[in-house]
Amino acid sequence: MVKLLVTGGAGFIGSNFVRYWSGAHPGDDIVVLDALTYAGCRESLADVEDAIRFVHADIANTGHVLEVLDRYAIDVVVNFAAESHNSLAIVDPERFFRTNVMGTVGLLEAARAYGGLTRFHHVSTCEVYGDLDLDAEDAFTESSPYRPRTPYNASKAGADHAVRAYALTYGLSVSITNCANNYGPYQFPEKLIPLFTALALQDQPLPLYASKDNRREWIHVLDHARAIDLVLHKGASGETYHVGTGSEFSIEDIADRILAELGKPSVLKTTVPDRPSHDRRYLLDSSKIRTELGFVPGVQFDQGIRETIAWYRSHESWWRPLLGRSPIQEAAAWQPGS
Repeated sequence: MVKLLVTGGAGFIGSNFVRYWSGAHPGDDIVVLDALTYAGCRESLADVEDAIRFVHADIANTGHVLEVLDRYAIDVVVNFAAESHNSLAIVDPERFFRTNVMGTVGLLEAARAYGGLTRFHHVSTCEVYGDLDLDAEDAFTESSPYRPRTPYNASKAGADHAVRAYALTYGLSVSITNCANNYGPYQFPEKLIPLFTALALQDQPLPLYASKDNRREWIHVLDHARAIDLVLHKGASGETYHVGTGSEFSIEDIADRILAELGKPSVLKTTVPDRPSHDRRYLLDSSKIRTELGFVPGVQFDQGIRETIAWYRSHESWWRPLLGRSPIQEAAAWQPGS
């Protein structure tokens, strides 16, 4: 039996990971630790409440985290806790460095003081590498240099460096995964797919950035959870693994798919100004995790986005109360005169 501490477990990827792990490893103990900031949603864990223990805490509170590690004799930490919305990071960058860098350092300090972990797994992003030209033929590898272009990207890069430093300096057993853009159920409706789906269901305009041809690589959140499972069971300590699919789609591709699936007119698409330092394209070379650990994505994008749109259509009671909770109005904050 493994005893896991899942930080940020009430967020989108974290709650889906908890749901996945409780089904795939029913004998394990899962402790979820979350600060329940605006995007943290306890309701996302409603169907697994009986299978977990929940702790309301901030990862930056080293003493509280250490107490949790001791109390539950934790073996493995999986760190999803992060501020993750690029647009909010533009108007409140300090918030992102506090949580994503100093919060991760606080968590690492607790892990170091505890001394009983078999693995500290840190979840990162493709965005730490910067961006690619739209017509580039290469992809980011695990040895690509870090060139973050936004406060969010830079804060995640700082966290990655801290994790590696604690491994080399203090001998902490760590692993890192950098993932492509996730999609699926329980994603806070400030992000692209749930936002566009919620707006389309209400017959409201879908705000496409002026650079609507910018592309992202997409992975279903449950495939991401499966990949982390492989890293924890088969991955080597000290290693970084890219988790991707190779499936790339532009902002406009996504908007068109959502409108078509919901039977809504294309006139709902509207253009808004680009945000500053808007990355053009991310693509991960995920051959390492495929070759070394046998990872194969199980959800094809066509199937996954249809199921995701259907989930939001049938779970309005989950996302509607969250509308308006985001502390930023998308695209408005950096327009002249705002």
